[in-house]
Amino acid sequence: MVSFATNQCQAMSTPVTILITSPASQLLAEIAQRRPAWQVMTLGSQPPEGPVSGPLWGFIDWLCPAMSGLEMCRRLRESDLARRAHLTMVLDDADPATDTRRRALQAGADDYIVGPLDAARVIDRIDHIRADSRPARQRLTNGPIAIDLAAHQVRVNGTIVALRPNEFQLLAHFLENPDQVFSRAALIDRLGKANDEMDERTVDVWVGRLRRALSAQGAPDPLRTVRSLGYVLDSL
Repeated sequence: MVSFATNQCQAMSTPVTILITSPASQLLAEIAQRRPAWQVMTLGSQPPEGPVSGPLWGFIDWLCPAMSGLEMCRRLRESDLARRAHLTMVLDDADPATDTRRRALQAGADDYIVGPLDAARVIDRIDHIRADSRPARQRLTNGPIAIDLAAHQVRVNGTIVALRPNEFQLLAHFLENPDQVFSRAALIDRLGKANDEMDERTVDVWVGRLRRALSAQGAPDPLRTVRSLGYVLDSL
C-alpha cells in the first residue's frame, strides 16, 4: 500500500501546468512554494502554443480581462493543446444561478467553483484527482469498452476514445463497480468535488458527455439512469 506521505511527495515532484486568468502574485508565490515542480502560466486572450509539462489544468474567471470566461473556455476547447485539459470555471457569486452553471459547462468547462481562488483550493483539487489510488488491477473491460488506468487511456473496439478528466474518472469508477447504482451526490464525492457546492445536475452533463464519446465509437450505452436514484453501469 502506498502511504499518504509517498503520494504527497510524488504530487510535489510530478510536473503539472496550470493556466490561470489574472492570478494574484500571492497565489503564484504560494503554489511555487508548495509545488515547485508545477508550472503556472497566466492565461491571456489566446491559448498557449508551446509544449507544456505534464497534465494541463485551467482555472478560468467568469470575467477575464480581455473577454468572458465562457469565450475563453470555448477557445481552449478548440485549441489542440488544451482540448483535453481539465477546465474549472471560477464563479463570482456565492450562490450562482443554475443557468450560470449550465452555461459554464456548455462552454466547455468540466466543473466550477465559487471564487476567490487560492493556492490551497488549486492544489487540493489537482492533488485529489491525480492521486487517485486504485487497486492493483490496472485494466478494466466491459464488452467492447476497455480502460487502461496506468496509461490513462480508453478504447472501444481497439479505437482510442478521447475523454476529459471527469468523464475518465467516472468511467473508471463505473467499470470498477459494475451493476451498482450510484447517486449523483456519491459520484460528485467520488470526483472529489463534494465541498464545491456542485449542483447534482452537473453529473447529468458529465454522464451525457461520456455516453456521446462512447457511442461515437460504436459502443452500446452501458449507463442506465435509475429514476430518483442515479446511474448504474450494466455489465455487457
